[in-house]
This record gives sequence, C-alpha cells and structure tokens, in this order.
Amino acid sequence: MPFSFPVRVYIEDTDIGGIVYYVNYLKFMERARTEFLRSHAVEQQLLQQQGYLFVVKSVSCNYKRSAKLDDQLEVTVAIGKVSAASVLFTQTVLVDQQLLCSALVEVVCVDAVTMKPTRFPQQIKQIFASSINLD
Repeated sequence: MPFSFPVRVYIEDTDIGGIVYYVNYLKFMERARTEFLRSHAVEQQLLQQQGYLFVVKSVSCNYKRSAKLDDQLEVTVAIGKVSAASVLFTQTVLVDQQLLCSALVEVVCVDAVTMKPTRFPQQIKQIFASSINLD
C-alpha cells in the first residue's frame, strides 16, 4: 500500500488562472517523499550529518488534469525498485481519487563530501526493501 500525504493548494501554488503551476507538483512529491522517510523515523538532516545526501537523478512526470486553488490533494509514494545506491519512487497526485499526474522519480544516495554515489545506509535499505510495491 502506498504512503499517502495530504496537500492543500494555496494561492502561491497557482498561476493567474488559479491552476497549479506544473513544477509545483514536483514540490508536492518532494514533500511526500520526505514525509514517507519521516514516517519511518528517518530525518534527512541526520543523514546529512552522517555523510549521506539523497539527490534526484531523474524525473518523468505525466500530467492528466489540473489541480485548482483550494483543492485537497493526496500525494502518494510507492517504492518501485531498489539498488545499492538508488531507489525508484512511483508517485501520484490525486484529487477526489482522480489522477492528476503520475511520476517516476529516481533518487540516488551520494557521499556528502565527494558527491559520488554511495550505498544506502543499512537502515534505509531495509525501509525501502520492506516498502517495495509489488503491484
């Protein structure tokens, strides 16, 4: 079952027509991934202090419908594929159970000093492995 995070659309998220500006969906997804980690007691600041950073390597986003001012969105996070140093997140943004957009987001673990890929800490790897979406 995917992790779900609620997001309300505010005026700052929209263009002059009251429609959510396309890049803001990526911000909503970033927040949902952060909250997914927090739900597993993982704080990104602590990971950074331990020498790990998570960086987005690639994003593929498919837009279907537009969100509007004051919509209550549901942003989902599911784990699609995990390797030693990267994870593929499958994410959706919905309103009233209708799909607005879906995305594949590849995130890589890098060394905070060298910025080169490094293996996920064991705790993170276990979280990702136990959260893989088998659908």
